Amino acid sequence: MESFYALASIAGILVAFVLLVLIATSHNSFKVEIPPDADQPSKLRLYHYVYTLLEVLVSLSICRDSQLCIKDLHFDEVPVRIYLPRAPPAGKRRGVIFFHGGCGMFGSIRSYERICRYIAQKADSVVVSVGYHLSPEYKYPAQTLECLMATEHFLKTSENYGVDPARIIACGDSAGGTFAATVCQELVNRTDIPKIRAQVLVYPFLQALNFNLPSHQKNAFTAFLSRERTVCYMLKYLNKDCSLKEAVLAGSHVPESMNLKYRKWINPDLIPEIFKLGYKPPLPTSFLPEVHEETKELLKTRLSPLLAEDAVVCRLPDTCIITCQHDVLRDDGLLYKKRLEDNNVKVSWYHMDDGFHCALGFFGYGIFSFPSSSKIMNYTVNFIKGY
Repeated sequence: MESFYALASIAGILVAFVLLVLIATSHNSFKVEIPPDADQPSKLRLYHYVYTLLEVLVSLSICRDSQLCIKDLHFDEVPVRIYLPRAPPAGKRRGVIFFHGGCGMFGSIRSYERICRYIAQKADSVVVSVGYHLSPEYKYPAQTLECLMATEHFLKTSENYGVDPARIIACGDSAGGTFAATVCQELVNRTDIPKIRAQVLVYPFLQALNFNLPSHQKNAFTAFLSRERTVCYMLKYLNKDCSLKEAVLAGSHVPESMNLKYRKWINPDLIPEIFKLGYKPPLPTSFLPEVHEETKELLKTRLSPLLAEDAVVCRLPDTCIITCQHDVLRDDGLLYKKRLEDNNVKVSWYHMDDGFHCALGFFGYGIFSFPSSSKIMNYTVNFIKGY
């Protein structure tokens, strides 16, 4: 009899899940076009349905949040969702402007709902989640420009939301970390708006000059973000042909003059020895001018903030960098950490020995989450609370 009840319970859960999926797939939020030449299109469609279903289930609880007032607004025509703690403040609160990851092509305000709510609650902060429009419908650099516009708007109007304009922090993961780093760099010379107080970069993408660093070799085939997929995503983000992938991976898109100029900043020799186990220097490659011409946006600071000049880097705000051992982008964070420290910028660094790229995205999903997800989230909150 106990076996019967157990089987009945499992069957009921499965039926409920199937019904949810059927309802979900009939909803406009779940409509999607999967290119026939995409990597495993059937699997991608299934993952889209499951991921969006989780998003909807999370978003259904928004109105029931007794601790936060949540509003959807536009900052200079850029969609944002703002999270305001309901508890009366002792004074003006800090503000956090959050840029979600997803290579500029995936992700949304809704998919980062639980992360932004957690930051707002635990750090007692007003959080602005930026819903920049995605590529390829909105061509690069629309995403960076919209992140910049939303940040400028918040810096100018923060007091309207009970925020101290001198306590605003930029935060993002993966490509969102790229946007946070780029926004901070582009604002260093502005004197007409308040300065960003600090930045939080969670496993950020910071350079497209060298895809043969130790972390690229060690994590070449790691789940979620392999070495090849990193370059493919960047090319798709820029609306470039993925047939350029092999040349970019080999470094043929970089003129020797640039390699020489940036060797002082992007170089395996700058990576601590503990992170270089098994590293093998790549074979020499030939420069291909036609590939460089087609992909030169990869070497601009908007996509590669690590290439910014010292005159910019030395003026950046206090920085928190979170890296993961099992991540192709690990060394981007390590190299930026060194650059910032060399320029006397205060850096807090947290390294996840068991972490992987996309770990933060699993935060708040109960049994579907990972211990590293909570560790990254809590370290981010603790850093923010210090400002």
